[in-house]
Amino acid sequence: MILLSTIGLPGDTLPEPTNKHFWHRLETEAEASKIWQVWTTVDRWHEWDTGLQAAVMEAPFQEGSKGYLTSLEGRRSRFKVVAYEDGRSYTIRTPLLFSSLYVRRYLKTTDGITTITHEVWFKGLTAGLFANKFGPKFRKMLPGVMNNVIEKTQQL
Repeated sequence: MILLSTIGLPGDTLPEPTNKHFWHRLETEAEASKIWQVWTTVDRWHEWDTGLQAAVMEAPFQEGSKGYLTSLEGRRSRFKVVAYEDGRSYTIRTPLLFSSLYVRRYLKTTDGITTITHEVWFKGLTAGLFANKFGPKFRKMLPGVMNNVIEKTQQL
């Protein structure tokens, strides 16, 4: 069950969302361990991430691990886990031409309520170009993608 769904509410520690840097946050009663399981089972990302056709990890999910993403359009991109805190957060980096796309997913549980955040940003010389091309689409998809994550936890 989703209790609250927000995109960049005032008072967040994150800056005001733009196409270059945005996020979505949910509060849920879903168990944090189940959310973590859904988030780190890479070969099943396509089941909840509506922008993916497939995802493959080359090694166990941890900092430094690499994998591939295949978009719905068939574009294959390499990614690397660049930050990892078991059971709490991770960040993946996908190289782009003279830039990178970063995705950070993190969670926190307080009094039985788990807050999950999915943050996306583009960084580098051509970040603005990629943000203008992909940012609006990714931003629009993000609330549904996160709702899908919660639905997947109910199947575990």
